[in-house]
Order: sequence, then structure tokens, then C-alpha cells
Amino acid sequence: MNYISIRNNETIPLSAIPELGYAAFLELNAMSLIKKASAHCVSYFGYPDNGKTRLICCIANDDQHIIYVSSAVVDGSGPLPSFSRQNLVFEKFEREIHENHGIQYSDHPWLKPVRYPFNRADKKQSVEGYPFFKIESEELHEVGVGPIHAGIIEPGHFRFICNGEQILHLEIQLGYQHRGIEPLFLEKKKLLQRSTLAENIAGDSVVGHSLAFVNSWESLCHFQPDRELKLSRTIALELERLAVHTGDLGAICMDIGYQLGSSVYGRLRTPLINYFQQWCGNRLAKGLIRPGKSDYPLTKTLTDELLRLLAEYEKDFEEISEELFSLPSALARFEKTGVITHEQALTLGTVGISARMSAVKRDIRSSHPHDLYGELQHQPLIKNHGDVHSRARLRKKEINQSIEYIRELIQTLHVARPEPASLAGPRAHSFAVSLVEGWRGEICHCAVTGENGELVCYKIKDPSFHNWLAIALAVRNNEISDFPVCNKSFDLSYCGHDL
Repeated sequence: MNYISIRNNETIPLSAIPELGYAAFLELNAMSLIKKASAHCVSYFGYPDNGKTRLICCIANDDQHIIYVSSAVVDGSGPLPSFSRQNLVFEKFEREIHENHGIQYSDHPWLKPVRYPFNRADKKQSVEGYPFFKIESEELHEVGVGPIHAGIIEPGHFRFICNGEQILHLEIQLGYQHRGIEPLFLEKKKLLQRSTLAENIAGDSVVGHSLAFVNSWESLCHFQPDRELKLSRTIALELERLAVHTGDLGAICMDIGYQLGSSVYGRLRTPLINYFQQWCGNRLAKGLIRPGKSDYPLTKTLTDELLRLLAEYEKDFEEISEELFSLPSALARFEKTGVITHEQALTLGTVGISARMSAVKRDIRSSHPHDLYGELQHQPLIKNHGDVHSRARLRKKEINQSIEYIRELIQTLHVARPEPASLAGPRAHSFAVSLVEGWRGEICHCAVTGENGELVCYKIKDPSFHNWLAIALAVRNNEISDFPVCNKSFDLSYCGHDL
């Protein structure tokens, strides 16, 4: 067998991953495994290995709930044929490998820098000299937005080529700010330091990234969390989804000038994040998710408060949502705006709502279930039109679904908790992969350990990594005034991309 099949949150010996010649590695992943309708690439990365670069590719089979893992070692002595020429879903993975490790490709269709990290292979390249695509014409004009943003978010630059008000092309350049998160996972040796790093990967996805880290770490350490620990983590993840989707609906309303919707959704979001403050002392849930334990277990007082909060929330949420989705002026801005077709969503390898809006049934909670999603028997919610309306509608429906999940889980909570088991050290020479369905989509953390169980590679993939190109395609032939609502309907992460 030229690959090994593993499941989500499984750890295997590094030696169990087949090492192929590059030609066979390319054919297996880019021309065979990925061709299956249910398959997609969850991670493809490289790391230094005895003076060379070891490549590891992880292809998920969503129907069979398994992940195919294979590897190759390359020395960078000459250009390689690219995966991306065979299948576009690999284009950004390979651009990152090229940027970080200096691997050259002979036929990559868009070999541009991704992030400009401090440890990039070619220090001569700088973000100021990014090679934007250009169209020479007296009739066309360029509009540059950013990288300094009007809001308090991370920097990013948007370069539009327009014919009057019509967008012909958009190129999005990120890579302006980095914290060096991945190298810090290797440098920091204390588990608390690494837990803190995980919850700061993306500030609006604290629970999602923290859960991916603790699941991968517990797998490396042979630790099996008890049901109550899984239950509290699942509730936290659904509560994060509920809160951010609510805020996003408010932001979408703001971008079409619907002040009532913006105000009401914004008000409804506040008590949800305030509940995290009550639960763990932080409104973004920092400190809540920790490997092997919980410093803030759910109590009956907390669950009673959450049930009361959801009852109050649900009434006003349904009322404002009925207003929003029956308002002709709102629907006129939502429908057929920022469309991604089913074929485009598959070609780009989109995840999360950015996939499900276009009838791509991609949701880790059902395809590779973690924590208590197997018990919930989660069914992904799907829309077909791929426009702003589909993305907004999905948020509304996922909020309803999350409320039901939280109520169902609370009914099975047993407050009495056993003494926490000890957390052993991670296994040596091992590989672990953890997938979590955050509110934005599929999060993937991969860990590789060395001879003493120390981390030698920690690879992070935020769902935004898959989805930024989708925005650039979605706005084509739309008016530039539609860009804000289109952008907010995706709501992708700058810092989760730049790491």
C-alpha cells in the first residue's frame, strides 16, 4: 500500500507513513485519491528532515471517514512538476511549500508568495514588491483597498481591476503581519504555553483552534478524555458558532444599510459572549479548553443560565430573522450577489459555509466526527445558489441547529466528575492529525514528534486558507459597491491565514 489510512485524532508511528518517490507521490495524491467525489485535501506541507524536505499529504475521504496519508522526500536540486497543474486545490499548499522551503515547480499556474514569513527561503522577496496581476487598458482602472483597514482587524490588501463600477478581477494579498505561531509551538516547551498559542491562532476561533490542539495533543499522549469533558468542549464549540454567526448576520445587515438588523443581531451576540465570561472568565473563551482537563467544568448553575439565555435569545432572533429574510430591499442585495458555483467550490477546495452554500456537503462534524458529534449524528445544512443570500441563510439555519444541539447535550450532562487522569508525554517518532469543524469551516492541526517525543513540526491550517480565493472569484462581474457585503458574508480570517 502506498498510503496509510487513519481516522481523525489518530496517532501513528512516523515510520508507518509510506515514503514514495516524488513521481509516485504526485500521481497518488493529485491524480488518484483526490479525484474521488468525496475526497479533499485537508493538509499538504513540508518540514526539514536531515538536510532535505519531507512532504506529507493528507487526503480525506469524507464518505469512509478516513484520511489517506503519504510522504515523499525532496532535496530541492531542481524544479518539480506541481500537484496544482493536475488539481487546483493544491495551489496554495504548494505556494507555501515553495515560499518556506525553496522548492521550485516547473508548471505551477500561479507561483506567488503566500505569507512572506520571517523564515521564508528567499529573504529578498518582500510584501512591498508583490507581483499583482495587471491588465493594460485605457478603459480600465485599478482600485486599491488596504492594507490598513478601517476596522480593528488584521491588515490585507485588495486590488480591484474595474470597468466603471463592474469588477473584472480582484487579487487579495495577505502576509503583512505574523506572530510566527508554528515555530513557537516548537520553541515553547510548556504545555500551558502551547495551549495559549493555540487559542491565539485566530481571535474569533478560540474554541475551534484550541480544540484541534488538545485533540491532537491528547492523541499523541494516549489520553482518552471522558464523556463529560467532550460534552463541555462540544457545547463550547457550538456556542462559539452561535455567537459568531449572530455577529456576522449583524455585520451583513450593516453593509447593506439595514440598521435595525445590525443593531438587533449585535445586541443578541453580546449575552452569548458574556456567557463565556461567566463560564471561564473570558468573553472569547480563552482558558476554557485545556489538554487532559477542564479548569472550568460545567455546573448545573451554568447550564440553567445557558438554557435561560437561549430561550430569551431565540425569541428575538427569530423575529429579526423573519424581518430580514422577507425584506425586499435586503433580498435585492443578497440574491445573485457574489455567486460561487458548485463546480467552482469543488475546484477551489472550499470548506465550511463557503462549500455548503454551493451544495458541497463538506462538514467535519459528520464526515470525520470528533468529540460528541457522533452521538449527535450531525447532518450538514446545504444551500444551492452560492450567493450572499445562501451564506446568510446558512448562518441562520446553523444557529437554530446549534441551539438544539446545546439543549440536547445539556440534558445528558452529569455534573459529578471523576478525578482527572494524568497526561503522559507524547509518543516519539509519531504523527497525529486533528480535524475540527469550526464556525468558519474545517480546521486542521498536524503534529510530528522526534526521538524524545518533542515536536519537530506543528502544522496549522485555518479554513480561510482554502477560501480566500473564493471571494476573488465571487465578486467578478459584480459592482464594486457589492464587495463589502460579499466579503462579510464569507467573513474570512487574516490572522488565521498569516499565522
